[in-house]
Amino acid sequence: MKFLDLAKVYIRSGAGGNGCASFRREKFMEYGGPDGGDGGCGGDVWVEAVDGLNTLIDFRYQQHFFAKNGQPGMGRQRTGKDGDDIILRVPVGTEVLDEDEETVLADLTELGQRVQLARGGNGGFGNLHFKTSTNQAPRRANSGQPGVERTIWLRLKLIADAGLLGLPNAGKSTFLAATSNARPKIADYPFTTLHPNLGVVGVDNVEFVIADIPGLIEGAHEGRGIGDRFLGHVERCAVLLHLVDGTSETVVEDYQTIIHELEAYGGDLAHKPRITVLNKIDALDVDELAERRDALAKASGGKVMTMSGVAKQGTTEVLRALRAQIDEDRLRQKKSAEEDDQPWHP
Repeated sequence: MKFLDLAKVYIRSGAGGNGCASFRREKFMEYGGPDGGDGGCGGDVWVEAVDGLNTLIDFRYQQHFFAKNGQPGMGRQRTGKDGDDIILRVPVGTEVLDEDEETVLADLTELGQRVQLARGGNGGFGNLHFKTSTNQAPRRANSGQPGVERTIWLRLKLIADAGLLGLPNAGKSTFLAATSNARPKIADYPFTTLHPNLGVVGVDNVEFVIADIPGLIEGAHEGRGIGDRFLGHVERCAVLLHLVDGTSETVVEDYQTIIHELEAYGGDLAHKPRITVLNKIDALDVDELAERRDALAKASGGKVMTMSGVAKQGTTEVLRALRAQIDEDRLRQKKSAEEDDQPWHP
């Protein structure tokens, strides 16, 4: 299945049915009076987060979604049938944006979450509605309200606990393949990974989800390369795992390139908890490892872990460090939710 994380969609809710202008005409009923029914309401347009989807590829082949119009009212006080709603089924983690691609209309982060995007038009009143003591034979009826037509964007942001960052060929996909059942494409050329991959990893009988995105290059925030298109997929992560290629002669410059791109991207991405790891240490001797780890620790201002995804050396320690950050984030969210649930007291 192809991966698609951005789709443009045209939606329109149903128009309301027209009211009916009718009079009761039966034998022995000389003054039957008005009996025109109201029109039915138009259908609504909804978006719902469902299980079993991880891409927006379906919206490449169908971009127009129109709800049904309401049926007009009829005589004998019969109300028209309401129009059927239409539901856009999207993966969990989908954002609904307005036509400007900036205004967020809805953020579907939970399974089964449902949001109304366009409300159907109300049905028109039949002439029975306008009967009064002074006007017992009204001959007017309302038209139904038109539906709402709008253009929206659907943007998918994968929901993962941890996100992998690094330059192309830093070993992100190798680490994901070594620690999970995911099988991303692995090769020795840049941009082997062309779309995000998710993997479920486990350590100490606890599982969590890691997202691997295409590598970033200098100038990514300006559109260079492809990694900038997927940074949104790690915005929801609790912690970022920054992998630095230990075989590179410029580990400090490589580290600073990624940090600069995170800061230029904006939002809270640059301020998320981050674990820095020097990868591919199986290809280094003891002196090279110590030198490059010390240089990277000085540049990052914090602890630098070491590992080899190919040899699976140090991967368990990295997973435990990720798990500790994830547990801390979940505890913080739980406390915040409990504080929000506290009853208000004057």
